[in-house]
Amino acid sequence: MNALELAALTTPPEANGDIPVTLTVAEECVQKRSLVYDKEGDQHYDIASAFIKSLRGGDPDAALYWMSRMLRAGDDPRFIARRLIISAAEDVGNADPRAILMAHAALAAVEFVGLPEGRIPLAQAVVYIASAPKSNAAYLAVDKAMSEVENGRVREVPNHLKDANQDRER
Repeated sequence: MNALELAALTTPPEANGDIPVTLTVAEECVQKRSLVYDKEGDQHYDIASAFIKSLRGGDPDAALYWMSRMLRAGDDPRFIARRLIISAAEDVGNADPRAILMAHAALAAVEFVGLPEGRIPLAQAVVYIASAPKSNAAYLAVDKAMSEVENGRVREVPNHLKDANQDRER
């Protein structure tokens, strides 16, 4: 609010009396660069996509940049932590099972300490996941199993897999 007030006080009015406070003027008053970012629109999803693809592609520097853009724009750090958990399970998977533990720890840490300090455990998880070896075997396997359940024939449980207690109760 102080920056807007300063912008209004230092910008000369137009002939009709309006004071045009542009983004450039506001940035000069705040002494920070404004980031164009619509948390509900395409920009949000484009940046989130860049973040995820940087994690998946093994580029920790890019992933940290995109995470920082999201944080600077005011994204909920839990959104970032959720994406880390998904990437740890979907992209890293069993190639490094500790990745999901790291992602979950980052979520717990950011919920416990909040921002700005929460950015540090998030960054640690970003670097870990982006740098980890990748295996999407579990992701592919569960998709195949789900497809079989949805589209395949209904299968009975084989006797050797049934609950042994069931036989005793009859």
